[in-house]
Amino acid sequence: QVQLVESGGGLVQPGGSLRLSCAASGSGFSINAMGWYRQAPGKERELVAAITRIGITTYADSVKGRFTISRDNAKNTVYLQMNTLIPEDTAVYYCTAGPSFTTMRSVGSWGQGIQVTVSS
Repeated sequence: QVQLVESGGGLVQPGGSLRLSCAASGSGFSINAMGWYRQAPGKERELVAAITRIGITTYADSVKGRFTISRDNAKNTVYLQMNTLIPEDTAVYYCTAGPSFTTMRSVGSWGQGIQVTVSS
């Protein structure tokens, strides 16, 4: 079993930055791919960014050029640096981990979710 603990969310003004962290602990489940989904009120949960153990990344078109995902394999931790934040980024962000990008949501582990609010 793998546990995922998120940190780093909060309230920020448009144009500001936040960095989310997600630390994995435990064993018995693959964390080859780690990443972040987000869900805004009334919207479907969407993939924001993900990264594999060897550094292959994927990003939603809406965050390309603004967000950067990275990970520290020694610490089993994934980071999401969010720059130039806009109100549309407001959502609950969920850390996830699994064998691959395409299987994280269906068979992977999930964090509890962390609120990011971008507002003046």
